[in-house]
Amino acid sequence: MQVKEIMRRLLTEAADRAKAAGALDFSELPPFELETPKLPEHGDVAANLALVLASRAKKPPREIARNLVDHLEAPAELLSKVEIAGPGFINFFIRDAWWFQVIEEIHRQGAAYGRADWGAGRRVQVEFVSANPTGPLHIGHGRGAALGDVLANLLAAVGYRVEREYYINDVGNQIQTLGRSLYVRLRQLLGEDLEFPEDGYRGEYLIDLARQYRQAGHPVPGPEAEEEDLLALGRWAADAILACIRQDLDDFGVHFDTWFSETSLYEQGWVERAFAALKEAGYLYEKDGALWFAASRFGDDKDRVVRRRTGATTYFASDIAYHLHKAARGFDLMVDLWGADHHGYVPRLTAAAQALGFSDRLRILLVQLVSLLRHGEPVAMTTRGGTFVTLREVLEEVGKDAARFLFLTRRADAHLDFDLEVAKQQNAENPVYYVQYAHARLASVFRQPEAPELLGPGPEASLWPLLKEPEELELAKKLAAFPETVAAAARLLEPHRLTYYLTELAGQLHSYYYKHRFISEDRELSRARLWLVAAVKTVLARGLGLLGVTAPESM
Repeated sequence: MQVKEIMRRLLTEAADRAKAAGALDFSELPPFELETPKLPEHGDVAANLALVLASRAKKPPREIARNLVDHLEAPAELLSKVEIAGPGFINFFIRDAWWFQVIEEIHRQGAAYGRADWGAGRRVQVEFVSANPTGPLHIGHGRGAALGDVLANLLAAVGYRVEREYYINDVGNQIQTLGRSLYVRLRQLLGEDLEFPEDGYRGEYLIDLARQYRQAGHPVPGPEAEEEDLLALGRWAADAILACIRQDLDDFGVHFDTWFSETSLYEQGWVERAFAALKEAGYLYEKDGALWFAASRFGDDKDRVVRRRTGATTYFASDIAYHLHKAARGFDLMVDLWGADHHGYVPRLTAAAQALGFSDRLRILLVQLVSLLRHGEPVAMTTRGGTFVTLREVLEEVGKDAARFLFLTRRADAHLDFDLEVAKQQNAENPVYYVQYAHARLASVFRQPEAPELLGPGPEASLWPLLKEPEELELAKKLAAFPETVAAAARLLEPHRLTYYLTELAGQLHSYYYKHRFISEDRELSRARLWLVAAVKTVLARGLGLLGVTAPESM
């Protein structure tokens, strides 16, 4: 049913026929684009094949386009006309009756509509959130969590075997610093006037952790606490914080298949394996007592230290080992979602992936910052987070559905303004309400007593000629575009495409609802319209499900 797939196949076959007939001469057909024109007078699908084929076929694009059209063999029920436009674009006009077949297809497939199998069971790992266990999740982590989770849903929908992974950074000075911070809070609770470490973690959550530690009856290290005592405190605090992170993510509808500990990389020797592999390839060298990776040979702006002269390894060394471990697990694609503040790490990790031979399997997506607003004005909610807004605060104020949907309304690499008041509004200004209300509105239609009897056992092609309103044709076209939208969002790793689609579909449905009665005295027209909006309801539910957002039956 996917229009662009059908047109791509028809054009490819037309090119082969033109070549066989001697009308065109080329060794290999180049990649070409199929787009939905912005203006209806340019048709339903536009192809640039003639333009990209011109240099190979050594003919003017319009002449190539004419040859392609002459050798096109399309079903009579598919195309109403074909035009050659501009420098050589081929514009296809699809017959109205063909679009309405999508209703029957959606009825047949139900909740499976939009699924595909081009992932062919290949394994994909999506690693996201991976916040350090030194504090609660903030609103930026929430955006990354929504993006990673929905991206995993989309990849699974097109046939990949997807694994979600959270990388726990539980090695290094941060755990010692966390322990030192907790130690000071514990001594302060005992009445001591200790100065808080300048590099300590200052959020109020540490005061809560100190209280929990004491209530559990754990011993508080004395004034002469050793580094081992502080490390033990840090590990206890990290475990407690990680438990809160798990709960926040669970309440946000995000669940991981694997929680991978950085510590295990050292326990299992993966850091040394990474060093050995890089050394064998000739990309490690010693200088000034430290061990360096020759990252500049792969486009990074300078070489990077992986082991300091003290013998301590760097965070970068752990990152290399972690990704070597991922590659060894046999993933066909590894997708990392990082905060935008990690942009400087992209070239160095990409360099390491090139050196170790798995860069073609690695994709790194940067998630830009979120600005929290109220009525368009910046707002700070710092009651629990110290200097940042926690995901828990946002969930408690606006709920899971609104948070997930709004986090997904922009590209991952675009800054996002999140207005708390918009997220709570029950009107068209709030996109998640707008889409959910469209589904609930249709659910109310099908609760009318006459609806089930009118629908009957299934949709019939004889009904579609009755759908003559412009809004009906536009809805059918939009429904037909759903599989292509899911495929594009998965292929390009751009979940925001789905929120755009659902918002547009909801807008078309609301407009149709206000202009036309779905159930009237005309029994056959009522049947046709009910089957059309039943298909809309199915697609709205399917799309919201991929976003991890509920599709309510009433609101």
